[in-house]
Amino acid sequence: MSSRPKPTIRKTDDFPGATRLEAQGLEWLAEAMPAGGAHVVPVTIGDGWIEEPHLSAGRVTPEAARAFGRALAVTHAAGAPAFGAAPPGWDGRTRMGRSDIRLRPHAPETPGDEPRPWGRFYSEDRILPYIGPGRDAGSLSRGEAGLIERVCARLADGNFDTPQPELTRRRAQERGERVAVARSHGDLWTGNVLWVPTAETASWAPEGAGCGPGGTDRGGRGGGPGSARSAPGVEVVGVLIDPMAHGAHAETDLAALGVFGQRFLGEVYAGYDEVSALADGWQERVGLHQLHMLMIHVFLFGGGYGAQAAALARRYV
Repeated sequence: MSSRPKPTIRKTDDFPGATRLEAQGLEWLAEAMPAGGAHVVPVTIGDGWIEEPHLSAGRVTPEAARAFGRALAVTHAAGAPAFGAAPPGWDGRTRMGRSDIRLRPHAPETPGDEPRPWGRFYSEDRILPYIGPGRDAGSLSRGEAGLIERVCARLADGNFDTPQPELTRRRAQERGERVAVARSHGDLWTGNVLWVPTAETASWAPEGAGCGPGGTDRGGRGGGPGSARSAPGVEVVGVLIDPMAHGAHAETDLAALGVFGQRFLGEVYAGYDEVSALADGWQERVGLHQLHMLMIHVFLFGGGYGAQAAALARRYV
């Protein structure tokens, strides 16, 4: 008797190269799984399409949220060559979704060049491009646009440049990188983390996926990759889907989880901080790191998102 084929989801290009770019992001994020990084949905690539397994939807638990936080820290620590760097294989042309997000080449640092600091990247590539269109469309008033521009000026001046979480910094130093850059999902709202029964991932997740950095303590000591398929006692695991993967600050992914209400978000943060200590004052910067996602919504949907973005920006003027 032949077994029934497992259901899949097929996505097709809504503009040339879109699905290939998504697949490149998934594969890049998945590189961290054997070292304990977050689960990433596997992908099959075709000409103008990708396929993913249809994953069952479970319910997140506090234990699963905490384990996901530990695993996400490992994914971030896998690093990227620069802020805004695209996944490997990017063709230099394909834009990232309707948001038209800016990407930089995936290339090592050029000797003698000064790496672009986070604040300049975040201002120039992630916020400023959306202010003019939002104002022209009436989604931002002149005053609201000016307020956000003042925050961008402070960002570009380096007023909010802060260290990456400890594990991301340490791994970057081990690789000899001058600036620590996180390998980020890039669109980590709650709908892009699926809570999937652990047993369902056994056919595609490598040993160690979802376990965090080799154990449960801050120093990363423990059983190491391969000691378990997922964190002990966790019946569902967070699986990353639909990324806009690029080099970024780890705090931006963490902040994005809170924009639309991730359950047990405090447990995600606690698990992350257990294995990769967050820099002092990170709680006060959550709104700043959410500003990019809100500005994309201003650009795409208008409505009340302009007022929300301005209210966030007002905290950082």
